[in-house]
Amino acid sequence: MSSPPRTSPAGRDRTSAASGDAPSTHLSDPGLHEAVEHLGGALATAGIARLPARVFAALMATSDGRLTSAELATLLEVSPAGISGAVRYLTQLRMIRRERERGSRRDVYVVMDDAWHDMLMQPDQIYAPILAALAVARGAVGEGTRAGERMQLSIEFLEFVLREMADIAQRWDEYKATRS
Repeated sequence: MSSPPRTSPAGRDRTSAASGDAPSTHLSDPGLHEAVEHLGGALATAGIARLPARVFAALMATSDGRLTSAELATLLEVSPAGISGAVRYLTQLRMIRRERERGSRRDVYVVMDDAWHDMLMQPDQIYAPILAALAVARGAVGEGTRAGERMQLSIEFLEFVLREMADIAQRWDEYKATRS
């Protein structure tokens, strides 16, 4: 006789994905911990704060991409307060979203399947404030100065990136449509 499926504290089946995919990764799986620490470390090295990087990695590494705050705290061995700050940061970047678990008052944090696209394609949140700050800074240091020229070059680069983003997004959508 087989044992019943293992469930998370929220009662979600952690041994098989709801869609019939391969078994989901159990929170105590050493492979999950290895993936989280490796990916989280790489993201931290790239400049994302360490705990948000680990939270993002944890959500990416679980098959359904959904974990509660308690599950994240247990998996990452950190305090609930630390998780709260990390998920707030990731939510603001639109790398994850918060949902209410059905029949419960608990929040579940969900990583978007296309999180990088969703985050990088936000010109109003990412690029506009930087461009505005560069323009102010250029004026403050003087447009004809070496620092002002450096700021101008940065402005021109970011404006170039913004113009190219629309084409990149379209090519990405075309690529995704061809994936099987």
